[in-house]
Amino acid sequence: MTDLKFHWFLPTNGGDGRQIVGGGHGTPAGSGGRPASVAYLGQIARSAEQLGFEAALTPTGAWCEDAWITTAMLSGVSERLKFLVAFRPGLTSPFLAAQMAGTFQNLSGGRLLLNVVTGGESHEQRMYGDFLDKDARYERCGEFLEIVRALWSGKPVDLSGRHFQLADATLTQLPVPLPRVYFGGSSPAALDVAARHVDVYLTWGEPPAAVAEKVRRVRQLAERRDRTVDFGLRVHVIARDTAEEAWAEADRLLAGISEKQIRDVQTGLRRSESEGQRRMLALNGGTKDGLEIHPNLWAGVGLVRGGAGTAFVGSHQRVADLVEEYAAVGITEFVLSGYPHLEEAYRFGEGVLPELTRRGLWRHPAPAPRSVSAVPFGAAAPVQSAVAS
Repeated sequence: MTDLKFHWFLPTNGGDGRQIVGGGHGTPAGSGGRPASVAYLGQIARSAEQLGFEAALTPTGAWCEDAWITTAMLSGVSERLKFLVAFRPGLTSPFLAAQMAGTFQNLSGGRLLLNVVTGGESHEQRMYGDFLDKDARYERCGEFLEIVRALWSGKPVDLSGRHFQLADATLTQLPVPLPRVYFGGSSPAALDVAARHVDVYLTWGEPPAAVAEKVRRVRQLAERRDRTVDFGLRVHVIARDTAEEAWAEADRLLAGISEKQIRDVQTGLRRSESEGQRRMLALNGGTKDGLEIHPNLWAGVGLVRGGAGTAFVGSHQRVADLVEEYAAVGITEFVLSGYPHLEEAYRFGEGVLPELTRRGLWRHPAPAPRSVSAVPFGAAAPVQSAVAS
């Protein structure tokens, strides 16, 4: 089995805290008490880097800080961590997006990954001046990605498409290496875009059987076009030394959610045109009852948070078991988060990742640091004799 990759999350959507920070995806974001400052997000980024996470996802939307600017600032306070920058095609021209990606990639030392978000809420898209319907947005997204990849080849691009027109467009500063493109969506139009254009198809944390069906469909569509696609899972995590501790934490988070919060957020989320969001709402049913929808997969987060609404809950060993379940159906990358993001990164990084290493499923992407004895000023370094005694 291929080594698995794990990514973390930067909470620019209302900050961070010890309760679920709700909202997003067309609903007002809550506040967690820890503002999304460069200082705090830098703590999370450096911790994720140290623990062995490959990258950190930074969300996009009217409910959070701008992902490009945030990650550009954080690249200066980290060394190896990559940034999975979420952005919306159509709000930026393809040439400018290709140029921005090249600048970020080259100035950061190859630390950019791109998460393409088509946008599932027309009322939010209109805030940005985008009045296309959902199907047209996916069509535009495919055209956008086709142009960006052509520009990254370094060849002149002339195109008169339905959504974009370019004349003799040549990108002189090419990204090295090319950023991998991540993309999610559950509708037929989304799956078609994934099969044609992306490197990694992301899905939210539905039960393994449902994820396996998505993997099968996207893989089949990609094979028809002589392409291969990798697969990732976006999910939260509550991992503890024992199952009892983990479920106690899930219960604590649930107790911090009022029935009014659930009603208000769920009403907003039902306006979403996203098929993935509809599936998340179906998993939690808008109630605090029956939230363990698969062994150790909990749908409580989605009661008040848009987007990814499920969490792995259990002991470090059981969470590792669940990771293996998803790996068995084709998932090779996991984009994780937890409340608070700083502390939960350590719990997963120091509890679950070592367990996955013991199982031969994960290796730290950076070599372990080695201690070197200091030599006092003015003293000569010891010389090893080559003469055998």
